[in-house]
Amino acid sequence: MMRLFQSQQKDLPLLNTSSTPDWPSLFRTLAETSKDSRLKRYYSAPIPAAETPLKDVEFVSMDFETTGLNAQEDAILTIGLVPFTLQRIQCSGSAHWVVNPNRELNEESVVIHGITDSEVKSAPQLEDILDQILNAIAGKIVVVHYKNIERQFFNNTLLERIGEGIQFPVIDTLDIEYAIQLRQCTGFRNWLKGKKPGSVRLGQARTRYKLPIYQPHHALTDALATAELLQAQLQYYSNPNVSLSTFWQ
Repeated sequence: MMRLFQSQQKDLPLLNTSSTPDWPSLFRTLAETSKDSRLKRYYSAPIPAAETPLKDVEFVSMDFETTGLNAQEDAILTIGLVPFTLQRIQCSGSAHWVVNPNRELNEESVVIHGITDSEVKSAPQLEDILDQILNAIAGKIVVVHYKNIERQFFNNTLLERIGEGIQFPVIDTLDIEYAIQLRQCTGFRNWLKGKKPGSVRLGQARTRYKLPIYQPHHALTDALATAELLQAQLQYYSNPNVSLSTFWQ
């Protein structure tokens, strides 16, 4: 009976993705309207259809370290990318860049990420490595832990540097973990126990799945940690045969 209940739980959608755009259609439009040739090539690469089973999707985990949390005022410092599927993490295809934020680093952010002014002053501008970044994510579904960071910082940086922003579909492991935590707190018995959702921070979320502890605040390591977290979340609480539309935003 318990196994049947768990199986039924796996078939219940965790997220409300009703407002997600038709990404393949939007990409076709953006490929025609974008002025930057690099973005045109990115949008022209075929991406999976909404009905594609998750087991057949190619993902790329993305993480940024930034000078702060305000996408209007702060800037990207490092970028980490790790390609993967639900079956395998492709470490050989991973990439990591330090980029020049064109501003002085504040002491608080240096303490967190360990990147110094001397490192970023000799680093490339983001627009100089944009082709490499877009080639690495083209045709794949980006996976992040808290989509507002990667989406807003990437978009705002490109608006500032090349005069044109970027749009891309994401799967957010933070949103998934929050939905899981809420589901586990529902019901009269949990209400009586006063059960509350647990932390959805990347490190704390990973401990629930007995994933290894990594040093945080390194873009490549956090990208790997996010990829592993999605694999675990979907193994425990979803089904590899469900469609991409169940999770992408």
